[in-house]
Amino acid sequence: MATPREHIEEIRKEKFSIGEKKLNPLTEDLHQAVKNLSLELYTKSVHFVMELIQNAEDNEYADGVDPSLEFVITSRDITGTGAPATLLVFNNEKGFSRKNIESICSIGRSTKKGNRKRGYIGEKGIGFKSVFLITDRPYIFSNGYQIRFSKEPCLHCNLGYIVPEWVEENPTLCDIQQIYGYGSALPTTTLILPLKPDEVHPVKQQLSRMHPEVLLFLSKIKRLSVREDNEDPRLDTVSAISISSEIDLVAQKNIDAQSYTLHLSAEENGDDDKNCTYYMWKQKFPVRQEFREERRMEVDEWVITLAFPFGERLHRGTSSPGVYAFLPTQMYTNLPFIIQADFLLQSSREGIVLDSKWNQGILSCVPVAFLKAFISLVKTIGDAPDSSLPPYFRFLPVQNTSYDELNVVRESIKALLIEEDIVPTKSHKQRFFHKPREVGRLLPAFWNILRKASHQRVSLGNISSHGRYVLCDSFDKEEYDHILNFLEVKPVDDEWYAKCIQSSDIVAGVSEDVYWELLLFVSDNWRRTFHCTNIKNIPLIKYVDFDGSVAFCSLCAMRIREKKICLSRLSSHVSWLIDWNKEFISTASLLFIPEITQQALQSCSKKEELLKWFAEEMKVAAVSVYEYAVCLDHSLGDERKPVVAYAHFLYHSLCNKYISAYEVDDLCRKMPLVNNYGYVNRQRRGVIVPANESKWADLTDSNLWTEEGYIELGEDYIKPGRFAGKVTKEKQLLEFLKDHAAALDVPYISAPNACIPTVSSTLTKQNAFLLLDWIHHLKYGRVHIPEKFLKSIANGYWLKVYLNGYSGASRPPSQSFMLKSSCGNILQSGSNFVDIPLVDMSFYGEKINDYKEELQAIGVMFEYAEACKFIGNRLMSLADSSTLTIDSVLSILKFIKFLRDNYFSAEEFVSSIKRGRWLKTSHGYRSPVGSVLFDQEWRIASRISDIPFIEQEFYGEEILHFKTELELLGVVGSLNGNYQLIIDHLKSSSYLTHLTSDAFLLLLQIMKTSNSSDKIVQALSGARCLKTNNGYKLPRECLLFHEDWGCLLQVFSGLPLVDPNFYGYNIFSYRNELKKIGVVVDYEEAAKEFARYFKQHASWASITKENVASFLLCCRKLKGTPFKFPTDLKSCIREEKWLRTSRGDYRSPRECILFSPHWESISPISRLPFIDDSENYYGKNIHEYKKELKSMGVAVEFKDGVKFVPPNVCLPQNPSSISPENALALLECMHILLEVKDYSFSDAFIKRVSQPWLKTYAGYRPPSECLLFDSKFDLFLKKTDGPFIDEEFYGSKITTYRKELSEIGVIVEVEQGCPLIASHLDFHDERSTFVRVYEYLNEFKWKPDCEADKRIWIPNGNQNGAWASPDQCVINDKDGLFGLQLTVLETYFEHKLQVFFSYAFEVKSRPSIEDYCKLWKVWESSKITLSRVHCCKFWGYIAKSWNSKTEKVLTEALVKLPVNSGSDEILLLNKSDVFLADDLLLKDLFEQSSPHPLFVWYPQPSLPALPRTTLLEIYKKIGVRTISESVQKEELPLEFGIEQQQEIPRESLIGKPLLKLILGFLADPAFKMEAERRHEAVQGLLSLTVVKTTEPINVSYNLPLSSGEVLNVRASRMIRWDKEMCTFFTQKMDRSGGQKSVIEFATYFSEVISSGVLWENTDHIPALSEMIKLAFVMDFDEEAVEFYMKSKNLRIFVEDEEFLNSAF
Repeated sequence: MATPREHIEEIRKEKFSIGEKKLNPLTEDLHQAVKNLSLELYTKSVHFVMELIQNAEDNEYADGVDPSLEFVITSRDITGTGAPATLLVFNNEKGFSRKNIESICSIGRSTKKGNRKRGYIGEKGIGFKSVFLITDRPYIFSNGYQIRFSKEPCLHCNLGYIVPEWVEENPTLCDIQQIYGYGSALPTTTLILPLKPDEVHPVKQQLSRMHPEVLLFLSKIKRLSVREDNEDPRLDTVSAISISSEIDLVAQKNIDAQSYTLHLSAEENGDDDKNCTYYMWKQKFPVRQEFREERRMEVDEWVITLAFPFGERLHRGTSSPGVYAFLPTQMYTNLPFIIQADFLLQSSREGIVLDSKWNQGILSCVPVAFLKAFISLVKTIGDAPDSSLPPYFRFLPVQNTSYDELNVVRESIKALLIEEDIVPTKSHKQRFFHKPREVGRLLPAFWNILRKASHQRVSLGNISSHGRYVLCDSFDKEEYDHILNFLEVKPVDDEWYAKCIQSSDIVAGVSEDVYWELLLFVSDNWRRTFHCTNIKNIPLIKYVDFDGSVAFCSLCAMRIREKKICLSRLSSHVSWLIDWNKEFISTASLLFIPEITQQALQSCSKKEELLKWFAEEMKVAAVSVYEYAVCLDHSLGDERKPVVAYAHFLYHSLCNKYISAYEVDDLCRKMPLVNNYGYVNRQRRGVIVPANESKWADLTDSNLWTEEGYIELGEDYIKPGRFAGKVTKEKQLLEFLKDHAAALDVPYISAPNACIPTVSSTLTKQNAFLLLDWIHHLKYGRVHIPEKFLKSIANGYWLKVYLNGYSGASRPPSQSFMLKSSCGNILQSGSNFVDIPLVDMSFYGEKINDYKEELQAIGVMFEYAEACKFIGNRLMSLADSSTLTIDSVLSILKFIKFLRDNYFSAEEFVSSIKRGRWLKTSHGYRSPVGSVLFDQEWRIASRISDIPFIEQEFYGEEILHFKTELELLGVVGSLNGNYQLIIDHLKSSSYLTHLTSDAFLLLLQIMKTSNSSDKIVQALSGARCLKTNNGYKLPRECLLFHEDWGCLLQVFSGLPLVDPNFYGYNIFSYRNELKKIGVVVDYEEAAKEFARYFKQHASWASITKENVASFLLCCRKLKGTPFKFPTDLKSCIREEKWLRTSRGDYRSPRECILFSPHWESISPISRLPFIDDSENYYGKNIHEYKKELKSMGVAVEFKDGVKFVPPNVCLPQNPSSISPENALALLECMHILLEVKDYSFSDAFIKRVSQPWLKTYAGYRPPSECLLFDSKFDLFLKKTDGPFIDEEFYGSKITTYRKELSEIGVIVEVEQGCPLIASHLDFHDERSTFVRVYEYLNEFKWKPDCEADKRIWIPNGNQNGAWASPDQCVINDKDGLFGLQLTVLETYFEHKLQVFFSYAFEVKSRPSIEDYCKLWKVWESSKITLSRVHCCKFWGYIAKSWNSKTEKVLTEALVKLPVNSGSDEILLLNKSDVFLADDLLLKDLFEQSSPHPLFVWYPQPSLPALPRTTLLEIYKKIGVRTISESVQKEELPLEFGIEQQQEIPRESLIGKPLLKLILGFLADPAFKMEAERRHEAVQGLLSLTVVKTTEPINVSYNLPLSSGEVLNVRASRMIRWDKEMCTFFTQKMDRSGGQKSVIEFATYFSEVISSGVLWENTDHIPALSEMIKLAFVMDFDEEAVEFYMKSKNLRIFVEDEEFLNSAF
C-alpha cells in the first residue's frame, strides 16, 4: 500500500493532471465545481466552528477513547505564512483514511452522504471547506498525512480549494507539539489554520462565545476546550473554556423512547466548575409521507430529544439557545426546555428553516414527546415528597415565543396537558394525579389555616371530597401562578370553603389565634364572594351563653340580628360585662365573645380589619361599658327587678371607674325608673325623691309634679341590694340618683305648672320662707317658673299685711306693698278713694327684707310709681264696671293737677289711665289718646276726615280749664302738624269724589309733608276725584301734559289730561304726589300709555294715514332729544301690524319693504310685502320718512329685504316661464342671506323650491335631483352621465352659486353625487358609460341604500346588457364549479370593479357554504356520478370552511354522501346507508358480502388540503354513523356436543395476575369504587367453568339499510362468556398461525373479560381491554404484570391482597 505522501502525489497526478501532459477530462467540471464552492462560501453566512464540531462528531473513534475536540489559538507563526495568529484544532479521532483524503480533495463527495441513519449529523455541502472563510491555506496533520490546501488557484492546474500539497516543514510536528504541550501525546488529527488578518478578531470572538451546552446533544464528543497559547499569557484575549459531559443513568428505555440524566460541567478561565444536570427524553416517531423532503428521503424515523435543565443553564453571558440540530442554533425560544432533532438548517446554522415541511413534521411531534417526557418526570419520582413535584412544572411552556411555529407547538402541548392526569392533588395516604380542570386551587390564607389546624391535630376530613380535587399545597403557591394559569387550573368555587369548614372540626378545634385567622379569611372574602355562599349558615362565631357556656352562632343569624354578638372595647372590661350580662337574662339582647377569644384578638395583626368587618357586615360592635349600658337601657322592659339592677350596675360601674361621671349622668337621664307604685317608668320630665324622705310633702301637701311628667322614686332605691356579686348599702343608691339622675326635692326642684293648695290661706313663717327660698333657687337658676304656679302664689291669700291701720289680714302678694312710710302717707291723703295694703313687718321681722327680689317676682310692689299705677288701675277697674260720671272725670283731672302742684310726677298715674275708654267724644267713649279738643283750625279738615272731637256740650265749659291736663292724657289741641289724625280718620273713597280744588290740594299738601300717605293714596286712587278735559276720572286714567314731549299725546284724540284751568298751574308742583295716586306724569309711563293706545288702534286696524303722518312727524321732532322711545314702545311699533302693504294687509314695520328698482327681477317669482305707496293710501310722500321707517325695522335697502324672499317665493307651475334672470336673482338673494353667520333656510322654503324648475341636461328637475358639473366631476364622468344643471342655458355664472345650490339640495360635491348618478343608470345602455359610472362609484366607496339600487348590470357586448341580483353573483369561482348556478363577475369586470361589487353590493368573493350545499343538491338530484376532481374540490372547501355553522348547514342540507364506486367515478348514496369504517374487521366482512358500496369516499392518497382524518371527522359530525354502532350483534347458538367440549382448569386462563390487574384498574380513584364493590365485580370470574372446544364460536352481524334490506355477515369470535350458565367458552387457539393467532385470541379474550367485568361502566371497557390484551401477550407473567401496573400508576391495596390470597 502507498505511503501517505505517495497517496497525495497520486491524487495530484491522476486527478489534477499535475506533471502530466494530458489533462484529466473531468478538470473542466472541477473548475466549475470550485467556482460554485467559492460562490457558496462567500454568499452564505457559514459558522466555521460549528462545521468543525459537526465534522468531529461524525468522525470515527477507537474503543475506550473519550472523544474530545480542542481549539488552541496562538500568535506564533508556525506556518511561516506571516499570519498574525494561527488556530489549531485537535481531535482524537481514528484519523484520516485514504477515502477521507480523496473525499476532502473533491467537491460533493462526502463520505457521510446517505448515512443519517448511522448517526451522522453533517449536511451535504460545505463542511471542512468552511475553514476557507478564515484562512487562505489550511493544513491537515493526520495518520501520517501532512498536507495543505490553498484558496488561490494552483500554478499547475489552475484550481483552488481542493488541490493537496505535501508539507515538509512550517509547521513540523515538534512545532505543533510545543503549542499543544508535552504533557500528553498529540491527538491523531490536527488542523492548522493560519488566520487572515481581518479574521483574527472574529475568530477569537467565536471561540470566546463557545456555548457551554454545545455538547448537550452530541453522542460522541465528551470533552471540548478552547484556549489561547501566547508566550506572554497577559496577551491572551480569548475566554478559555473546558466543557465535559457525562451520562449518569438510563432511567427508562423501551421500543420508542429513552430517558437518561446528563451532566454538563464547564470550567471557564480557570474558575471553579459550573455544573448543570439535564433530564433527557429521546423518542422516535415515524416520518409521515406528507412531511418528507428530498434531503432526508433515506430517513424513516424522526428522533426527537428534549432536554430539561435542573437548575440554572450553563451560559457565557449570552442567551441560551432553545433549538438544536445536534449543535446549537441561534434560536432563543423562551421555552424552558430544549428541542433537539434532525432539523433542516439555514446555511449559517443560525436557525432552522421554519417553512420546511420536514421541520414542520418534526415540530408536530414535539407536543407528544413533551407529554410523554413530562409524565415520566412527574409520575416516576416514587416516594419523594410532594414538594419535589412543583419544580418540574417549570418546564411547561408558559410564555409565548417569538416564533409563530413554536407557539403552535406550545398551544398543542397545552391542549395535551389539560387532558392528562398530571396535576398532583392533596390526599391523606398516597399521591394522586388528575386532569387540570378537575383540580381546584385554594386561597393562600386558607392553606395557612389548614396547615396550622393540621399541626394542632384538628380533624379536617378529606378535603378533596367536596366536589373538586384540591391541588397539593406545595404547588398551590403564588410562584406557580403562571404555570397553573397556563394549565387552566381554576380556584375552587366559593361553596367549597363552606363545605370544607362545615365538614371539619376546624372552628371549634383550632386555637384562638387560628380561629381569628379563619374569621379574617372569611372577612377578607365576604363582600366579594362568601356572602352568597353557605358559609353564612355555618355556626362560626363564638359567644358566651347566659349559662356561661361557649356556643356558636351563624353569620346569617348575626346579620338578621337573630343573635347580637358583641366585643368589649377594652380587654379589662370583658369579665365585668359578661358577669353583669348574666343579671339581665330576661332582658339582655347582647351576647359576648368569650374572654379568652377576645384576648387573642388583641394580638391579631389585622385586628382593625376584623373589627371593621364585624361592625359593617356582621353588625358586631366593640362596646365599652357605657355602650353596653346604652344597649341595656334600650332592652329593659316593664319588669321591675332588671330596672333596679340596672341602677345598681351604673352605680358600681362608676365606683370601679369603668364609666365616667359624665357618661353616668347621660345614662341616668334616660334610664327607666321604678316609681312609688312599683311600676317601671321611662317617660319623665324629672325625678323626685320619695315622699317620706322629702320637704316637698310638707309644703305642697301632695305630689304636684305627676302631671308634669315627674315620677316619684319607689322604696327599692332606698333599700340595700346585691347584684353580680356587688353589695349596695341602704340609701347609697338614692344618693347616687340624687347626684346623677337629678332626683330632687324642694327648694331645688323645678316649679310645677299647678296651683299650690296651701297658699290659699296664711302660711306659717317657716313655710313662707321655704317658699321664698324655692323661688330664690328658681330665679337664680334661671329656671322657667310656670305661670299657673307663679300666679297661684302671687294671688294666694297667704301673705300677712297691714291695712287701714290694722295688722293680721292676709292679702295676695300682687296686691301688697313694701313702701317707705312717708310716701305711703302722702298717697293716702291725695287719693280719697283707694286704700294701700303694706306687708306686715312685725310678723316677718327684718329677714323679710332679704327676699325683696323674690317678693317682687311674686307681685309685691315697692315704688311710688307702682302705687300711683295701683290707684289708676283701681280707677280703671271702676270705669270698666260702670261709666265714670262727669264729677269723676273732673276729679281725675284735679288729682293730676294736685300731683303737679305738689311737684310729684303724674306720669305713672297718667299712664295707668290714659288708655282707658272713659272720655266721651263724637265717636262715643274713647281713651284720651287720639281725641281732639275742637277749634276753627279743624274746619276744612273735618270735611274730608271723621275726627273724634270731645263732647264739650256734655262736660261744659269747665273742661276747657284742664287743657294742659288733657294734653298730658294724650288729647290733641291744635291742627298744627297733626296731619296724621286727618289721615287716620280719612273718609272712604265714596266720600271723596268730585272734590273741590282746595280739598284736593290740601290732600296733596298732606301727602307732600307726611311720611305716611299710603291711606290717602289708597283712598284717592279709587275715587273719581280728578278733573280732566274729559270730566272727573280716576287718577290712574289721567295724564299730566309735558311741553317737551306732549306731541306724542296728540297723535290720538281722547287721552284724558289733568285740567290746569281748574286747579291752577300750581297743580304742576305736585307731580310726585299725583304720580303716587296713579296719574301718568313721566315720559316713560306716558309712552307706555301711548303704546297701549297704539296697540289697541292697531288691533282694530284703525290707525289712519293721518295718524301715521302725525306719528312719523312726532318721531322726527323727538329725534335728537333726551326723550327716546322706551323698549316697550319700540317693540310695539316694530311688532304691531299697522302699516298697510301692497298685498292689502297690515303688517309690522319689520315685515315690510320700501320698494326700489332692485326688486324688479325677483318680483315675478315672489309675493313681497311692499308698503302701499299708492295715491289711495300713503302716497309717494311716505318715501320722505325713509330714515324713520328704517329705524322702525322697515327694509329700505335691497340687502335688508332679501330675507323676505324665501318665505314669499312663489314659483310658477310651468318651469319654462322662469327666465335665467329670475333664477339667478333668487340665487343672488340666497347668496346675500348666506353671508349672515349661522343662517339657514327654513324647511318651508326648501319645500317651495323642491318642485322641478332647474333645467338640466336631462330636462327640468327638482334641485334634489340635480348636480352641478365641475372639474372634479370631469375627472370621472361626462355631463350626459347624470342630471347635471344646463350651464348653456343659465350661463357660466350659475357655477358661482355653488353654495346656494347646495342649500336647496343640488349636489355640488363629487363624492356626494353617487346615489343620484347610480339612480340614473337606467337611462344608459352603453358598456363604456356603465364602466365609467361604476368606476366613479367605486372611487367614493358608494353603497346602495335601497333595494331598487341593489342590482348589477351585466354587459352583453358593447350596447346591451341585463340586470342581475347581487345574491346571484360571485366575484370568482376558484374551483370552477358554479358556472351554471351563479354569475361570475371576474368574467366581465376588471379587478378594481370586482372589489367594488364586493363591498358595495356585498357580492360574495367566492361561493358560500349555502351555495355549495345548493350545488350538492343539484348533484344529488341529477343522479350522475361525480368525478374525483369535483368531489375533492367540494369537500376541500368544506374542510377549509369548517365551523359550527357549516356543521349545522351540512347536517340539514345533505341527504346523500359520496362512496367509492370501484372506478374513478364517485356515487352519491343515502346518508343513512353509508358508514365510517371505525372497525376494520367489520369493514372487511361487509365489503366482501355487500353488492354495493357501504363506506364513505375519501381521497387516496390523502391530500394536504383534504386530509383523510379531517374528512372522516366531518362525515361523523354531519350524521354519518360508524359501522360499529350501526350493526346489530347477535351471538349464535353453540352447536357442538359434549364430545367436542373439554373442561379445563379455570387458572389456565383466569389466574391471579389477571384478577390483580383488574382489581388495580378498578382501584383507580376515578372509579370511586370501594373494596367490597371491586371484589363483587371480579367474583363472577372466580365462579366460572372454563370449557375449551375445537368448534368455532360464531357471532352474527346485521346491518339494516334505509330500503328495508338487512345485510348479514358471520364471524368467529373464539371466546364467549355465558353468564347465565357461569361458563366461559374458549375456542382452541391454533398456535401454528404464529403471532397473528396469539394477538387475535388475546384481542377477543380481553374484550369479553372487560365487557363482563365493566358492564356497568362501559366507557372504560376499551382501556381495560388493552391492558388485559398486553398482559395476555406477556403470558400473564406476574413480574411483568406488576411492572406494567406500576408504569400505569395502578396498585392494589391490603384488602385486595387478602381477597386474592383467599381465592388462590
